Amino acid sequence: MALEKTIYLGPFVHSKTLNELDICTTGAIGVDESGKISFIDRDVPLTDYTAPPPWSTAKIIRITDTGFFFPGFIDTHTHAPQYPNAGIFGSSTLLNWLETYTFPTESSFSSLATAQRIYTRVVSRLLSHGTTTAAYYATTHVPATNLLADICLAKGQRALVGRVCMDQLSPPYYRDASPETAVKDTQACIDHVGAIDPSSTLITAVVTPRFAPSCSAEVLAHLGALARETGVPVQTHIAENVDEIALVKSLFPSSKSYADVYDTAGLLTPKTILAHAVHLSPDEVELVRSRGAKIAHCPCSNTCLTSGAAPVREMLDAGLEIGLGTDVSGGYSPSILEEVRQCVLVSRHVAMEKGEKAKLSVAEALYLATRGGARVVGMQDRIGGFEVGMEWDAQMIRLGSVQESGEMEGEMGPVDIFGKESWEDRVAKWVFNGDDRNTEKVWVKGRLVHSR
Repeated sequence: MALEKTIYLGPFVHSKTLNELDICTTGAIGVDESGKISFIDRDVPLTDYTAPPPWSTAKIIRITDTGFFFPGFIDTHTHAPQYPNAGIFGSSTLLNWLETYTFPTESSFSSLATAQRIYTRVVSRLLSHGTTTAAYYATTHVPATNLLADICLAKGQRALVGRVCMDQLSPPYYRDASPETAVKDTQACIDHVGAIDPSSTLITAVVTPRFAPSCSAEVLAHLGALARETGVPVQTHIAENVDEIALVKSLFPSSKSYADVYDTAGLLTPKTILAHAVHLSPDEVELVRSRGAKIAHCPCSNTCLTSGAAPVREMLDAGLEIGLGTDVSGGYSPSILEEVRQCVLVSRHVAMEKGEKAKLSVAEALYLATRGGARVVGMQDRIGGFEVGMEWDAQMIRLGSVQESGEMEGEMGPVDIFGKESWEDRVAKWVFNGDDRNTEKVWVKGRLVHSR
């Protein structure tokens, strides 16, 4: 369906830098037929706006109340097949959680009917929460992984889609038969993405070793070579849990560290997304930084599985690029907005031990959810903010306005605005009180992909 010139009129908010939100209360953003931002006007009259030529006949989408436009969220780490288990983790920690909940659920994706039902719901749910880009782990199954890519493309969500590879420390019924199988099946998924979206407009294939403990050195080396030959990104896990780190040390005794395992295999590159990074050593932080690899911070999951509190401030100060990930179903929510508030709160727990500097602000957490995430997935020139030439991946956020009677004007979700709040306060109230009911519309590359 062809797009038309559209002007988005009203307040807009986005991250200017890590520490600074740009809040324009009366703005106009023109988006052309290709879904790119053509112009941005600030301080315009919202009730009597005159579009510049040749935009005089453009469609206008307007907010005039307590709402605002905000960039689409970027989920840098989530497991699409685990969505049925969201909120189910009991008293587990990482390794027994995998055995008890994850492997049995993921193995069921040998059924395409199961995959169709769950993946359709996952993508719809993430879009409803304003997630316009997601880095998905799928399962070992080629047909189901390809189906996930198809569904993301059909629904208009940007996605990195990776077939999970593992040849050890998983049930015999759910693992790769050999390193050659891991490479062959991953290549089949890369080829499929190239066939359905040859210009990588929305969908990107990603090499996905589950994590070092479930992959032999041979599989890791084969996947490193495949990533180098194809140029596709890499995603995996690192230093999530102390028992996991001890296991890696026992399985790879000649390696200097967990990060070194990946580096030796050629998997630590500027296109690598490392999930969690809760317990990296200083030497590992420097190795990750020197290789240009990126971090997906998953605060909700790290709490749910008792993995730890990642020292995000230290990693930022060390020069690491960081985004946010939901890590469903280690995390209970598919909402990046939930991760934003968890990011702030977890940083305060870190601060209780390491001092006030460890705290992250609302502005910083929102940066990680947008521009930071864009850098993690390698799309910082295309998405994550509102600038001329960038693509219109955006949310329309609506907040509730409380009338003199105490009643709400319409039903705008759980955020109550009384009228005295500054714009910074409104954004903070959305972060800490809001949910998908405040996300009225969502666009990806100018295309409407969700509407309440």
